[in-house]
Amino acid sequence: MRPTLFHQADLVLRGGFARDELSWRSRLAVVVVFGTFYGAVMGAYGGLDADRPWQMLYSGLKVPLLLTSAFLLSLPTFFVLNTLLGLRADFPRVARALVSTQAGLTVVLASLAPITAFAYISGISYQPAILFNALMFGTASVSAQSLLRREYRELIIRDPAHRVMLRAWLVVYVFVGVQMGWVLRPFIGDPGRPVQFFREDSWSNAYIAVLNIAWRAVAGGR
Repeated sequence: MRPTLFHQADLVLRGGFARDELSWRSRLAVVVVFGTFYGAVMGAYGGLDADRPWQMLYSGLKVPLLLTSAFLLSLPTFFVLNTLLGLRADFPRVARALVSTQAGLTVVLASLAPITAFAYISGISYQPAILFNALMFGTASVSAQSLLRREYRELIIRDPAHRVMLRAWLVVYVFVGVQMGWVLRPFIGDPGRPVQFFREDSWSNAYIAVLNIAWRAVAGGR
């Protein structure tokens, strides 16, 4: 009997993928469905007036797009690093652990969606809403790291060099993920502006933009 989507999510949280209880296709389905669900709730800020349902659709598409694109862009670099440290033979197991973490992150995000909706209904303003969603993503990411460490436990026992690679993955993935999040914005969308899939300056550099904002804040305070 084929497991239901919620059963698949339960297997993700319990580490079923590492025991080959869940296929790659099923794991991808978890990422897409649960990621889309949270994205749609995130894009519901400002209600359903005018063209806001389009923002829900765009945001729903962007969350799994963000996670999968950041993952795929980071994977080749991580493969090379594992090869250089002599860990190439373990990479199929490593890849399963990483995919398991991606799916687990979306499941945790989906579980946080009611809290995000409650914050919106409570009348939170736009800028705090952005920070609130960043907090939700941070919470899901920290929770997913516990899944990743669990999946990596046997690998680290087999070869302690995997501990170094675990940290390297976090650095590479976060670096790429921040830039991809910047490119794909807006995820919430200011209700006072027209709904759009990309911002006009989407292909700018996230880190330079942050530094410019910080510099303007320091210069303005002088």
